[in-house]
Amino acid sequence: MKVAVLIVAAGRGHRLGEDLPKQYIALGGKSILRRTIEAFLSAPSVNLVQSVIHENDSDLYRQATSGLSILPPVTGGETRQQSVMRGLQALGPHEPDIVLIHDAARPFISPGQIEKIIVKAAEHGAVIPVLPVIDTVKRLEEGKVTATLDRSALARAQTPQAFLFKLIFMAHRKREGREMTDDCAVAESCGIQVLTLAGDDRNFKITTREDLIRAENMIRKNLTDMRSGTGFDVHAFAPGNHVILGGIRIDHDRKLKGHSDADVALHALTDALLGAIGDGDIGSHFPPDDDQWKGVSSDIFLKHAARLLANKGGVIANIDLTIICEAPKITPHRAAIRRNISEILDLDIARTSVKATTTEGLGFTGRQEGIAAQAIVTVRLPEQE
Repeated sequence: MKVAVLIVAAGRGHRLGEDLPKQYIALGGKSILRRTIEAFLSAPSVNLVQSVIHENDSDLYRQATSGLSILPPVTGGETRQQSVMRGLQALGPHEPDIVLIHDAARPFISPGQIEKIIVKAAEHGAVIPVLPVIDTVKRLEEGKVTATLDRSALARAQTPQAFLFKLIFMAHRKREGREMTDDCAVAESCGIQVLTLAGDDRNFKITTREDLIRAENMIRKNLTDMRSGTGFDVHAFAPGNHVILGGIRIDHDRKLKGHSDADVALHALTDALLGAIGDGDIGSHFPPDDDQWKGVSSDIFLKHAARLLANKGGVIANIDLTIICEAPKITPHRAAIRRNISEILDLDIARTSVKATTTEGLGFTGRQEGIAAQAIVTVRLPEQE
């Protein structure tokens, strides 16, 4: 039996108030979409994963799904129903027996729930997970209550909604041009009996800012393995007219000497982050004798380390950076450095500390021969089994 998953990710989803469509917003170091796809890839019975995306989101999608073993995406239509139809058409040549159609913004679907849904779909042809309606439901007209509905006969539908592939494909073809709210409605309209099974309250759709906060809390609750790493770096001065610290250009009568842009602050942070996850140091990932790193911006190194952490399912709890020099003066630039590091790491600025100090004229920094930086990074990871 071949099982395919169709991830509907073509919506714009700006109700969260973010610049990005919600499926590409970072959640614990990974995009919501990536977490959703990874959930299905971890289910033993799933063979294929197909995404439907907006035509403007190709770059975002490529970044979000880098390294995942999935089918190339297809472009969605103007409505959800059109997008699903295009996804089903793309899956057709692969001849799946069952297809699960899922909202991209539901990242907490569990592998166990996925397997239950697949089994039910194979037995009955069409199945959806549902949750009971807990609150009393009223019918309204012009702001007035006209009736109280029997909630025992009502349910809240979730995804993935699973069907025999040929069954739902033919239903969508018959109902092209008639927009419906979900795939169960399409099946119903064609006389297909849809069975239900118990849904999971954790499998909620991220729609509002409150949903996003709930999702972030769920991620952090499961990250109980706390680790810290330290980093220290030094660069000597050389003739020049500015230095780069924390990704910020600061005018100075000299520059820092180094193979890359010699950003001693970001180098210390990168080493601290690599140390927290036990993955070597900056030199092992970006050898100083490799010409491809000559003169590059050091945010590349820090982003790489952050990506390694995210791939392990971890998040940064906080960072603490200290820049050590007599000159240039760091205080006028501290806020900009702090803000830039937070943006590089996509980290709440409240979790980012940047300090500066001198050595009171002692040592090489005291003699203004160079700049040093030291960093401590604390991360949260899932417990290893």
